[in-house]
Amino acid sequence: MNHKVKTLLFKTIALLPNKIDDYCYHKIQSFFDKSTLENRVKSVESTYLRLSKVLKKLDIDLKNKIVFEIGSGWFPTMPYFFKYKFEAEKVITIDINKHFKKEIVLELNGIFSKNYDVAVIPELHNKYALPVDIDYFPNYNIINQDFPEVDFVFSRYVLSHMNEDDVDVLHKKMKTQLKKDSLIIHFISPSDLRQHGDNSLAQHDFLQYSKQEWAKIRTKFDYHNRLRLPQFIDIFKKYDYEILHLDYESLQDGTEKYHLFKKVKLHEDFLKYSDEELTAGNILVVLKV
Repeated sequence: MNHKVKTLLFKTIALLPNKIDDYCYHKIQSFFDKSTLENRVKSVESTYLRLSKVLKKLDIDLKNKIVFEIGSGWFPTMPYFFKYKFEAEKVITIDINKHFKKEIVLELNGIFSKNYDVAVIPELHNKYALPVDIDYFPNYNIINQDFPEVDFVFSRYVLSHMNEDDVDVLHKKMKTQLKKDSLIIHFISPSDLRQHGDNSLAQHDFLQYSKQEWAKIRTKFDYHNRLRLPQFIDIFKKYDYEILHLDYESLQDGTEKYHLFKKVKLHEDFLKYSDEELTAGNILVVLKV
């Protein structure tokens, strides 16, 4: 869908009363997303495999650990990988929205059991058909809640959807509330979501706008801050986290995506950063409290 049409659609939905707007958003997402659940599980598997390599490199073992996931998303694939492949003792997954549906989780249980040779058995009377030791808390804003006692905090493409100030508050809170030596892993995708499905738009088109201009364009359904890699790193250093690992991908000169990026007239707020810093994406960072 053209990004202008998508933005107009989201802005129209945002005018509807609460719950009705969420219902319409879910219906639109279901209509346009034609990928199968199995394909979507496969896409999350790449996160698991990448994470496995990094944890092995750092000699980090999640067996019998308590994992806290920020941003559950539409279904609990990463919690299943934590429970059945990393052998975590317990997984707590929270989300500011409520997306899980029992019928989808039941389908996921079958797919995960078959593809990864495990027995995913729903806990008796669990309203979402989740297995034992995976706890789901929707409508949960971690900025306003305390952290439980956990060993490991994980987020997958969540930080870029948070208010910039909340990203700072979150890391201040984790530094003060998590026990010493707790680990935090973030997967971060700081590109312009509007280009998903619209290849005519640069991945970093939103860097041309002032804060005021960007605030008029985005909606709660496609909210995206524009923090660049150095800004995330500044937040981590501000609260004295040890950065155990950092890797990312930047656009390469000579590619079509880089060509589109170079056509963007950057706002003055971003002129101090290099092309590598501006286009750094698919970021994986491991922090130690």
